[in-house]
Amino acid sequence: MYHKFEISGEVIKALGLKTKILITVIVFSCLLILSVMLLSFSNNFNNQLLDPSINDEFETSGDKLIGELLTADFDQGSCVSRYRKTFWYRKPSPYKPSEYLVSKLRSYEKLHKRCGPGTKAYKKGTKNLSRDNKNYANESVGECRYVVWIADYGLGNRMLTLASVFLYALLTDRIILIDNGKDLGDLLCEPFPGTSWLLPLDFPLMKYTYRYNKEYSRCYGTMLEKRAINSTSIPPHLYLHILHDSRDSDKMFFCQKDQSLINKVPWLIVRANVYFVPSLWFNPTFQNELTKLFPQKETVFHHLARYLFHPTNQVWSIVTRYYHDHLSKAEERLGIQIRVFRDQGGYYQNVMDQIVSCTQREKLLPELPTQEEAKVNISNIPKRKAVLVTSLSPEYSKKLKNMFSERSNLTGEIIKVYQPSGERYQQTDSKIHDQKALAEMYLLSLTDNIVTSARSTFGYVAYSLGGLKPWLLYMPNDRTVPDPPCVRSKSMEPCFLTPPSHGCEAEWGTNSGKIVPFVRHCEDIYGLKVYDEL
Repeated sequence: MYHKFEISGEVIKALGLKTKILITVIVFSCLLILSVMLLSFSNNFNNQLLDPSINDEFETSGDKLIGELLTADFDQGSCVSRYRKTFWYRKPSPYKPSEYLVSKLRSYEKLHKRCGPGTKAYKKGTKNLSRDNKNYANESVGECRYVVWIADYGLGNRMLTLASVFLYALLTDRIILIDNGKDLGDLLCEPFPGTSWLLPLDFPLMKYTYRYNKEYSRCYGTMLEKRAINSTSIPPHLYLHILHDSRDSDKMFFCQKDQSLINKVPWLIVRANVYFVPSLWFNPTFQNELTKLFPQKETVFHHLARYLFHPTNQVWSIVTRYYHDHLSKAEERLGIQIRVFRDQGGYYQNVMDQIVSCTQREKLLPELPTQEEAKVNISNIPKRKAVLVTSLSPEYSKKLKNMFSERSNLTGEIIKVYQPSGERYQQTDSKIHDQKALAEMYLLSLTDNIVTSARSTFGYVAYSLGGLKPWLLYMPNDRTVPDPPCVRSKSMEPCFLTPPSHGCEAEWGTNSGKIVPFVRHCEDIYGLKVYDEL
């Protein structure tokens, strides 16, 4: 039995003034303390919802350093996603980083700290850029050489090229510095402890970035064609043009004999919009090193992305909220990423039919029953499946949602379809748009299975980051559904969409997909992709 204690009006009147004041102060203090405790509890609860790292049990239950791929030298609160995303939201990856890769990353972090922005070495190196001494090969540049990455094209392209340039920096003992004129600082945390990878805004070669093209006098491909560079005429900097319109001369940059020359140049400026990692395997020197770094050859981007790319707290809160609200309770999660490469974009019925055909053919989504089949009572306990759709157009997810909400299906599964955003058109360089895009890439990477559009760099990042081998939707040539509609990739590596037509040591005209057994053509386009040897 509960007893209710009350102070009657007569008792209150009988109390003295001092006593009344004392009671008032005590009651007010209790209420204040209670309010603070409730606010603290509320904040802690919300923080735990968005940042599971606060749970001590969780701290000891997972591999927050991903097999030592990450360093423990960062403050955890400054970038919540760095140590938390791997084992709270995603199944443990079966792909473990090699000890050699871990050792190489720790060595690189020390080098970046010695040579990064603000150091004496960096200040000395930038002074040399003001001189255009053609006999630069005779001067010592010390241990600090640099490769500067210029942000270009959409977010998927940027992440693929940034990983490619960083790998090149690892292979050649260079320091990577990235274009600070875009919004990457609002998207990704710093990856290297005690230093920065952001290029200072006063860097002398970034005043006129528009001039970096094939016609630029210090473009390596152009200098090769004009025979304007040799071992006795080394400039302080070179520009590398690794875009979709690169010439064969630009792509000679990957080769061994060219690298022996380029290694002498202290500053490299890179513009890229393609994942050029497959071509690095054509260089025998690089190939030996790459094999030690990545014994499982198809894990290059998977490991580098988990090392480099940590969403800022603002972006990570978008991921965690959406995951908890929509995906966390499902027993299985399917990601569907849709990119329509047409001027008009938008919704196309043949694309919708292709998605349905692929997902049902591959048993990723259940088929809808006929009238007779619908009468059969399904006794199994239904499985909950969440379908995450990412697309600029919201119509695809609406069609899927209607399809499974209006009728039962043959397996009796409960299908819930979600789409975080549908902004109709791509808004490159928009901070808000890019934050949503990055959050959606990570949400896709947290699914169990994934279907992506051919040629989509957005999809490449998502499935490789998650360690998933995707079902790739074939590019439709007309308004009909391809037969078959999709293919399961044998590699989780992204595709180099516009690779060289030949290897470094191969005869001119040799098919670049037949030079080494583990670099072959992609399933979705005539590009190049790294596979583990069969």
